Amino acid sequence: MANAGIERRTNIRIPFMGEEMAGWLYPSPKYSASNKGPAMLLAHGLGATKELKLDVFADEYNQMGYTCVVFDYRCNGESTGLPRALIDFAEQQKDWHAAIEWTRNLEMVDPERVGIFGTSFAGGHVIQVAAHDHRLKAVISQCPFTDGLSSAFTTGVTTLPSLLALGIRDTLFGTDKEPVTVRLVGSPGEASLMNAPDVMEGFPPLIPEGFTPQEFVPARIVVKMPTLRPGTYASKIECPIFFAVCGKDTVAPAQTTISHAKKAPKGTIKVYEDMGHFDIYIGEKHERAFKDYSEFLNTHMPAN
Repeated sequence: MANAGIERRTNIRIPFMGEEMAGWLYPSPKYSASNKGPAMLLAHGLGATKELKLDVFADEYNQMGYTCVVFDYRCNGESTGLPRALIDFAEQQKDWHAAIEWTRNLEMVDPERVGIFGTSFAGGHVIQVAAHDHRLKAVISQCPFTDGLSSAFTTGVTTLPSLLALGIRDTLFGTDKEPVTVRLVGSPGEASLMNAPDVMEGFPPLIPEGFTPQEFVPARIVVKMPTLRPGTYASKIECPIFFAVCGKDTVAPAQTTISHAKKAPKGTIKVYEDMGHFDIYIGEKHERAFKDYSEFLNTHMPAN
């Protein structure tokens, strides 16, 4: 699965603000410059990069007929920028808008038929992006981060002081070349951004064999996290949006997500009661969810 569609994709660089966002382009097998078609844009969650199963989603969308663009935020993965592995919600929002415009200018893409897919932290990104970009045709928000305060408490009350101390140190003393970092994933009680009981079991299967993911990120995100509430933008989204909610989500609490999702004027909410945060990427559970995504897109932005 890790090499799904690799023969059909090309590596791309999206220039933005003096840096380059690394990505993959999967040209549509159905459309061309003389017969433009729809596109899907994809990006990943908290500290994750495109290699962590986004190739699987992009390949499946591409087989449906969509041109697919997958990208990593500035400072992350193969993209340029410092500090490395930076998680800055406001700057990543800018990356989303830049990548969307880049996609709209592709010769085989109809600029009025562009959809976006975001998972986890990016599931929150696509909510806020769609609230501002009313040209978007369809949105899929998978196991989305919708409320920073709610997600912060999933790390455990006893862990929060240690995380906050790291965040303050990085905010005050961290530099582009030497940030104060925090571990991305860890065991319960460990000072890491994700440390729920199922994290250490659920995260590793996303990693391709031989690939080293980002393990540490600048800790300044800890200070900003409680102020982030992308879910509050749901009511401002004008296009259809599909919310894929994992009922057993220990990272992005389901009830919080549902309360925000209900306010989207054209929202579809599907709760997968038997899934945890990482289940939806792999195997039968992934296939079940993707079938719903396919039906949603065939209804609102078909590629046939």
